[in-house]
Parts: sequence; C-alpha cells; structure tokens
Amino acid sequence: MRAADALVAEVMQLLATTFADHKQGLEGQWHRGEEVATEDLRKALQQYRSFFDRLLST
Repeated sequence: MRAADALVAEVMQLLATTFADHKQGLEGQWHRGEEVATEDLRKALQQYRSFFDRLLST
C-alpha cells in the first residue's frame, strides 16, 4: 500500500510541476510584452480542464 501511495504522490507532483512550468512560461511571455498565441492558450486551458475532469471523476 505504501508503494502505491508513493507512486500516486510522485505522479501528482510531476503533474503539478509540469503545469507550473507551462504556466510560468506563458506568464513569462506576457511579462516580457510578447504575444502569446491564442492556440497556446487554448491548449493550456484544454490540458487544465482534462486534468481536473480526471481528478474529479474518481
């Protein structure tokens, strides 16, 4: 059971880090005054929605 708990915790941490890195990249573009492509924003929102849908469906 502990191994399963550790695996879930590791996966959740990896997902959180991945989303945080992606968010930081988009925010960095905004702060530098760069245009962020609408398609990049759309994909990010889809990924967030998919992630939270999976979390909430269990």
